[in-house]
Formats: sequence, C-alpha cells, structure tokens
Amino acid sequence: MKRASRTEKYGDGHRKQDIARTRLGRQLNIRGRRHIIIKTEQQIAGIGKACRLTRDILDALEERIRPGITTEQINQWVHEMTLAGGGIPAPLNYRGYPKSVCTSINEVVCHGIPSPERVLQEGDILNVDVTSIVDGYYGDASRMFLIGEVSEEARRLVEVTRECLYLGIEQVRPGAHVGDIGHAIQVHAESHGYSVVRAFVGHGTGVQFHEPPDIPHYGEPGTGPRLMPNMVFTIEPMINIGDYRVVVLEDGWTAVTADGSLSAQWEHTLRVTEDGVEVLTE
Repeated sequence: MKRASRTEKYGDGHRKQDIARTRLGRQLNIRGRRHIIIKTEQQIAGIGKACRLTRDILDALEERIRPGITTEQINQWVHEMTLAGGGIPAPLNYRGYPKSVCTSINEVVCHGIPSPERVLQEGDILNVDVTSIVDGYYGDASRMFLIGEVSEEARRLVEVTRECLYLGIEQVRPGAHVGDIGHAIQVHAESHGYSVVRAFVGHGTGVQFHEPPDIPHYGEPGTGPRLMPNMVFTIEPMINIGDYRVVVLEDGWTAVTADGSLSAQWEHTLRVTEDGVEVLTE
C-alpha cells in the first residue's frame, strides 16, 4: 500500500501498534522532526521473515492469475496464504481499507480494491500489492502480471517500469542520498517518453507499515536523507504512459491516471547493508 506524498494520520489501531514498535528500534533524528528507524539485527531477521512470506505469496499467484478470474478471488487467495504462512494481511482494515490486497488494473495507479464483479480480461495489465505482517514485522512488495496476450505498448511499459525499479535499487549504498534513487528512476522513465507519479511514494517500513523516510521516484541527485546501514524501505515506482497526475475515485482509495492512460508499478522492500543493498523481497 503506497504512502501518499503528503503527511497523513494513521487509524487508531495501527497508530498504537506503530508507537509500540517504534520503541524497539534505534532512531536517527532528521532535522529534529522525523525519525528514521535504524533496525537492529533482530528486527532485520523479523522483517526478512515477513518479506519472504510476501515473496512466496506473489510467487504462488504467478500460477493462478489468468483471464476469467476475479480480483476478489485474488484477495481470497492472498488472505488464505497469509494466514497459512503465520501472517496477517496488513492492508485489511488499515485506515478503513476493506480487503487484504490491492489489485490495480490498467489505468489504476494503486490501491485498486478487489471486487467479485471485476473479471480479468485478455490484454489487461495487473499490479498485485501484498504486505504481510509476521510477528509484528512488515514485508511489502508488488508485482505486475500480464493477463493473456497484451499489447506491445502495455508490455513495454511493464518492462521499463521494472527496469526503473532495479535502476533505483542500484543507487542504494551507505552515503548515497534518497534523491539519487528518484533521479535514476525519473531519467530512465522519461527517456522512454513516460512520466513518474508524484502523488505516491515509497517509504520506510519494517516495524511500522509506513515509516520515514519518503522515497520519491523522481528528484535530484545528492538531495534528501543520506542512506545508512540497516535502513529499510520500499522502492516502488509508478510509471504512466501519459501524464503523471492521478485522481482518487469516490471510494477514497482507487487512484487512476488523470488522462486514462496505462500505469505500471513494481515494488521491493530492501535494506541498506554495510557496502550496498539487500533486496529482502527478492
């Protein structure tokens, strides 16, 4: 589930959980206002377990997602597999979100709500966003699925968006800046004539669902917080064929491209190591 680029409040239940979990971590004060949680080795181990469950769920969906199934069926599968793996689906009831997974199709940028009425059609492109909680720790990832035969335009968007994710990951190392990540993504996307969504960003995660810092997928190199070992965050570029602007529908969740163009997204949770990066949901 994406973090909006503006400051937002948590629901009461998640707020209480997050306050308790924050106390577990050593915190780095950024300009006296926000705190980036530098994880302990124990926390890294717990986050890794949650990330592996998320990865395994997405792997299992590779064999199930096809034309003719509904997005509600995907929700049921994710819910059941999460519980069977000893986890809790983080999106369910988070700030009122009604389902255990987000399913975003074609022009939906993020936070698409599964429905028994939405049947996957030949040619759709689908993002499935899974976040698992295991023993209080979070693992967050999303993946694109091509439904049957898709257009070359759609296939290329999905491929370039995945390239953007890994170009962003390549920037992660101690001493680098958050802006280095967004700059690499923006340059690659725009070189293909695409645009980068600004309204939603990646985020710190692990002991809370959403933590500082925000990870914009656009920006200037050498700007933003400096990366340190055992920071854990998501990179999750949302790339549009058309304009970067989005509109949130009346349900309060579903974000779509303002011009109706296709959008794609890939996401991993990763940690900064002593000399580079480890992709925890790989």
